[in-house]
Amino acid sequence: MMKRFADILCVIGSPVRDGLVLARAVSLAENNQARLTVAALLPVVPAGSAGAAPDPAVTGDARRILARLTEPYRQRIEIRHAVLVGTGFLEVIRAVLREGHDLVIKAAEDPSFLDRLFGSDDMHLLRKCPCPVWLTKPGERPNYARILAAVDIEPPTPEAELAPLNRRILELAGSLALSDFAELHLAHAWDVPEERFVRTWSENPHVDGPAYVEGERRYHQDGLDRLGERLRGLIGAEAFAYLVPQLHLCRGPASLVIPDLARQLQADLVVMGTLSRTGVAGLFIGNTAEAILEQLTCSVLAIKPPGFVSPVA
Repeated sequence: MMKRFADILCVIGSPVRDGLVLARAVSLAENNQARLTVAALLPVVPAGSAGAAPDPAVTGDARRILARLTEPYRQRIEIRHAVLVGTGFLEVIRAVLREGHDLVIKAAEDPSFLDRLFGSDDMHLLRKCPCPVWLTKPGERPNYARILAAVDIEPPTPEAELAPLNRRILELAGSLALSDFAELHLAHAWDVPEERFVRTWSENPHVDGPAYVEGERRYHQDGLDRLGERLRGLIGAEAFAYLVPQLHLCRGPASLVIPDLARQLQADLVVMGTLSRTGVAGLFIGNTAEAILEQLTCSVLAIKPPGFVSPVA
């Protein structure tokens, strides 16, 4: 597996429920030769005034539980412990900013009263955490069978550098598919909102309309094919030949067709970017990305674009 992470933070909310996410975090740290911190997340704010120190008895119990959970892995890898007390997403993000973690992995909240998988605390984390966030579905399989990477196409300039966000998505999705012996699917959503105007204003709408749509389809298909070739260059021809990634060009709004494709494929993990206007308060995640995330019922690895600035102090 390619080395992609150097400092992983694994957040444990429930010692009983989160055994699989801990095992995956340990495997990731081993494969990446990364530092691993396992943190207990205590949702109860300590009594007393704001900023008061946590109850030593509570944090001591949490550290002892962490020690028991991580003991089976002690001979494989060095593991640090931390106890985060307070509002969950805020304390996780503060730990990332303080310690320089480059991945957060935790089990999703799984609110039982909603169809969607991610609860409000998880959505805050996805919106505002500066590093990639991997939220795992409770009770998921130890190894993924199908991984779906959602990508955007790039201009047809062979000499141009691959956009950093697309590069990160392709690298991580390819690396994880290889490590789990999983199917890899690349998906790109496209639409033609201008078709209506072409048909309205053209002198020959029955010819010009379909021709315009087909031209757009070919443009997006060519872009997706180029990204497939870029993936071959990133992971190597041999690994690419082993994976045989499947490319999916989906017509329609990304907010609808990507979640629908994930359901059709029964994807175990969706790897996607969260486009945002960096550094501007209130614009922490793109509307399309948020709409996709709210509909997914599988695990997700969400990646911020370069230059993202977290609003959390």
